[in-house]
Amino acid sequence: MPVRDASQKNGGEDQQQAPRSRLAERSEETRQALIDAARPLFAERGYAAVATEEIVRAARVTRGALYHHFDAKEDLFRAVYEEVEREVVEHVASDAMAAGDPLMALRIGAHAFLDACEDPAVQRIALLDAPSVLHWEQWREIGERYGFGVIQAGLEAAMDAGLIERQPVRPLAQPTHKDRRRSTGSSEPGDRSEYESI
Repeated sequence: MPVRDASQKNGGEDQQQAPRSRLAERSEETRQALIDAARPLFAERGYAAVATEEIVRAARVTRGALYHHFDAKEDLFRAVYEEVEREVVEHVASDAMAAGDPLMALRIGAHAFLDACEDPAVQRIALLDAPSVLHWEQWREIGERYGFGVIQAGLEAAMDAGLIERQPVRPLAQPTHKDRRRSTGSSEPGDRSEYESI
């Protein structure tokens, strides 16, 4: 009895997988188009002032596509906020990696974070709207998910190098809600020099 090779045996499966993977690709493209369309609108005018009709029109998709990918406008905003947080953390980590020692990496990272907070889009999305739209718990959880690991690693490296006194890392690595809002001078004016004196 002749033995079929794997490609003949799985030919039907491979043909079915191609359309499925293309469908998944298109689905991800639509989801990203919605995020890309919503982000500048949220950044410019704020969450409350942007209607879902504007977002779907800018993304060139239907309202059905919006609600297929996101349960509500708040869920789309969450995705936009997560993208902003991820980019800020990547920028901070990239700048900090160029430092010669762990303590300098912490200083450079702090400056990079403050620079990012001066971007009006970051201020509006991450520091003004996110705490009220997503509420404290979600806002903090997302911020910690993206930023906490970088801060924790930097602090641990500085302690391992003997550059700062060994102490519990978690309390040091978690900025308070007030700290993050003050870093922009947005609703609670703060002096950036407080943070630059690290």
